[in-house]
Amino acid sequence: MDGIATDRFDTGRFEASRNRLAALAYRLLGSAADAEDAVQDAFLHWQAADRQRIRVPEAWLTKVVTHLCLDRLRSAQARRERAVGAWLPEPLLDGDPMLGPADTFEQRESVSLAVLTLMERLSPVERAVYLLREAFSHSHAEIAEILDITESASQQHLHRARRRLTAARRRGGEPDPGSARRIVEEFLAAASSGRTERLVALLTDDATAISDGAGLAERLLRFDTPRRIATVARAGFRPTPAKRRLAGGTPAVHYALVNGAPAVLFVLGDRVIGAVTFDLADGRIATVRGIAAPARLVRLSEAWRRHEPDTPLIAQW
Repeated sequence: MDGIATDRFDTGRFEASRNRLAALAYRLLGSAADAEDAVQDAFLHWQAADRQRIRVPEAWLTKVVTHLCLDRLRSAQARRERAVGAWLPEPLLDGDPMLGPADTFEQRESVSLAVLTLMERLSPVERAVYLLREAFSHSHAEIAEILDITESASQQHLHRARRRLTAARRRGGEPDPGSARRIVEEFLAAASSGRTERLVALLTDDATAISDGAGLAERLLRFDTPRRIATVARAGFRPTPAKRRLAGGTPAVHYALVNGAPAVLFVLGDRVIGAVTFDLADGRIATVRGIAAPARLVRLSEAWRRHEPDTPLIAQW
């Protein structure tokens, strides 16, 4: 095999792993843009390596991507961005290959916005061990090789990660898809029409709402009581001429699944200009997240353009 044919063959081997590597990087970083950068950096490492000496390319590439992501998580810039309370995971439309494996409950949960947010409580190594084990089913021996730690250390990191996540996460299992859509539609109808009491009834007693303020606020906006959330939702979801001018037109509102959770998307033309996601618990809404910063919606908009949407919940908001 000549040099050109060898390069093509080796590029093909990398491309066969690209989606899996991107799914791992996204889970580790919570950002599609950063995940794409990490995978591209891994490709450069792959090109520069003595590939004839790499016995198992998939394992080698997994190790490279994991360490690239850990370096990013440990960087001073990442610590500043995440420490000031201005960070939310980047939302992805269901069906995006970056969401990766979704065969088990653990795999689906690991890519939810709720768990991606909670993983900020873990150290970078705990985060990597948890994801490699829970989402990608690596053995502790394989994780030890990937992270350059002992099997015992891998087991300890997994135990700590599970304990911290279990203590913080809400329980309730996966909601029925039909019920989830009905609850979200009721929330949208109540918010758009200003029915505060109905909104309060749809929220859990300890509900939380988080907004990025369309990227204009330095910190995330948080609201922690059902009545306060209802007041904010009523003001935010009610259409006005001023909001349409700010949006640049009259968007449609669609129901969608984002990171496995029910959501409503505000769509102007072929561009998503806002996403509101919902975590459900026992038939009510436990968490509302509003994401409208344009930089966080780039990949979601790209996926939406390839998507076959249902009839909008609101054709002209």
